[in-house]
Amino acid sequence: MEPVKMHVEEWRPYLYDVIQSKVDELRLLGYDYVTQDEVWNCLLKKVWRKSNEKTLHQVVQDVLHMSDRLFMSFLTVQVQQQDEELSQQIEALSQWEQHQKEGN
Repeated sequence: MEPVKMHVEEWRPYLYDVIQSKVDELRLLGYDYVTQDEVWNCLLKKVWRKSNEKTLHQVVQDVLHMSDRLFMSFLTVQVQQQDEELSQQIEALSQWEQHQKEGN
């Protein structure tokens, strides 16, 4: 039997815990105000912009493997286009990166 492929938006209701896991990971890395919607939008715009018909396991894998650098890139674009709240997240990342450099 062939795995079921659906548009990624159709899988979202089944992915609450997986997305929350990524949110928790990013918060540990200094993205204090990250939300599930931001993670989801990053995936839509950066990972699934060309290929959005996926199986459930492919979507879960994409969420879990999304890097903090990809998220940083997404936020940078959002800052350039949108509001001040995202600017605060970029600042938090910069502080985290400086802390990492000082520790090495």
